[in-house]
Amino acid sequence: MATDALTPPLDVRLMNLTATLLFALCGLMLLAAAGWWVLRQPFFPLAGIKVQGDVTHNNAATLRANVAPQLAGNFFTVDLQRARVAFESVPWVRKAVVHREFPNRLRATLTEHVPVAFWGGEDRSTLVNSFGEVFEANTAEASDELPRLVGPDEQSGHVLGMFRELQPLFAAAELEIQQLVLSQRGSWQATLDSGAVIELGRGSSEEVAARAQRFLTSVRQVAGQYNRGVDAVESADLRHADAYAVRLRGVTTVDNSSAQPARAGVAVRAQPAGSGASARRP
Repeated sequence: MATDALTPPLDVRLMNLTATLLFALCGLMLLAAAGWWVLRQPFFPLAGIKVQGDVTHNNAATLRANVAPQLAGNFFTVDLQRARVAFESVPWVRKAVVHREFPNRLRATLTEHVPVAFWGGEDRSTLVNSFGEVFEANTAEASDELPRLVGPDEQSGHVLGMFRELQPLFAAAELEIQQLVLSQRGSWQATLDSGAVIELGRGSSEEVAARAQRFLTSVRQVAGQYNRGVDAVESADLRHADAYAVRLRGVTTVDNSSAQPARAGVAVRAQPAGSGASARRP
């Protein structure tokens, strides 16, 4: 009976437990607030930013000078996402990964764009990287030997893919594509290192490549019929189902109405594989 008298009622015990939990929660909140206040004080300033990775076009000092003014807070409160964006806004930087490095530094690992072609007209300061992404940069820092690709910005990856498919075909014929253009209407045009302009027409990558292959397989033979080499090609129009038209430098006819020499176009009808091609003047 005495033991039962000393045991508090259930509701009292619940109230005591609730009060204890509330006091504990308040204590934790006070500790968290105090900790957050301490972390926000200038007791943990950033002492520096360590830059590593690709810095071919930007030295570490320049990067730090450009990024540091955009950062706010101390070692614990600095926004790493904002730091990443700040690094990636610097020309030539494609990707940045930023971490805190105890006790008071940030470490940024950078990956730069690898340019594979100039992008757009010569009045633009844009290039395209190996992923088909267009980026702004000082084009004077890129190699003059890069080809030029032109097309809608949202099609940059497609244009680069077509260039990569066509270039080996022309290289096998000892020709090089200096410029590849995709028009707004979806038609392809290539300008070669010889100055020749090749109208490739529209269609899928496979269709365009097939037309180019047909042209390259027979054009040397066609030029040879006029005692010319493949470098004599001035222009070619491949936008035909089973033939193409080619204009050769130095191949002329006589215009009866003016008695003046004029360049002659040569119409070429493709033959089955292995049987060559037939050429005739228009």
